[in-house]
Amino acid sequence: MINIVLYEPDIPSNTGNIARSCVLTDSVLHLIKPLGFSLDDKYLKRAGLDYWDLLKLKVYDNFDDFLEKNKDAEIFVLSTKADRRLDEMDVPDGAYLLFGKETAGLPEEIHKKYADRRFRIPMRDHEKCRSLNLANSVNIALYEALRQHDYFDLK
Repeated sequence: MINIVLYEPDIPSNTGNIARSCVLTDSVLHLIKPLGFSLDDKYLKRAGLDYWDLLKLKVYDNFDDFLEKNKDAEIFVLSTKADRRLDEMDVPDGAYLLFGKETAGLPEEIHKKYADRRFRIPMRDHEKCRSLNLANSVNIALYEALRQHDYFDLK
């Protein structure tokens, strides 16, 4: 099982699409507040289609709350600021893949705390584009983690 952690996500449709991927891969979605939307948001629900009742969802008041409730979490940070590529990540079963908010990424203190567990998705430098869409990035990293475990026998 893989855990997807979204730090203060801003865009409801991204979170909805990620939720759908979590349902279809038997992954757990962890949301760290504040959220840029309500969990009742129609765009969030629409992006997740009718899968919300199937989603394994956990919501936390802040990052400290997340850490307190997941003391043994093996956290891997996915960031454009990382030096190592995604294919260098050795993902154990039960790992937590942490992604920053769409507009600001992760705070510097999280980057420092997990400096040895930061990975990036390879992409070209582009003066007008910062990074891939969050939902796309989560799916790329999630499927790399699943591939390393022979997809946990997903069909």
